[in-house]
Amino acid sequence: QVQLVESGGGWVQAGGSLRLTCAASGRTFSSVGIGWFRQAPGEEREFVAAISWRTGGATVYADSVKGRFALSRDNAEKMVYLQMNSLKPEDTAVYYCAADHTPWRDSVVITTSSYGYWGQGTHVTVSS
Repeated sequence: QVQLVESGGGWVQAGGSLRLTCAASGRTFSSVGIGWFRQAPGEEREFVAAISWRTGGATVYADSVKGRFALSRDNAEKMVYLQMNSLKPEDTAVYYCAADHTPWRDSVVITTSSYGYWGQGTHVTVSS
């Protein structure tokens, strides 16, 4: 079981940066991949980025954020960080972190159905 709490959202002007944090509790955190998803008003939840369970493990990014966002994790602190740079108005959404429901998975997964535990979300607003 993993419990997740996101923080770090807020308001920023276009071109600015934010760092989102996903704080986890539970014994299985270090064995599961973590993903970030976002949902804009009236839109479906979409994949943003994901990292495998290993510290320094593989990462995958959506094309829309590649080169601007960077994901890292600290298993000792049970934290995952999403550094968001060069933010655009279209990045405005509620951002959610989620934990893979399959531990020790070899690959990084990007579908919402692969994630069994979700945080409550943090709002990000990027103004033009």
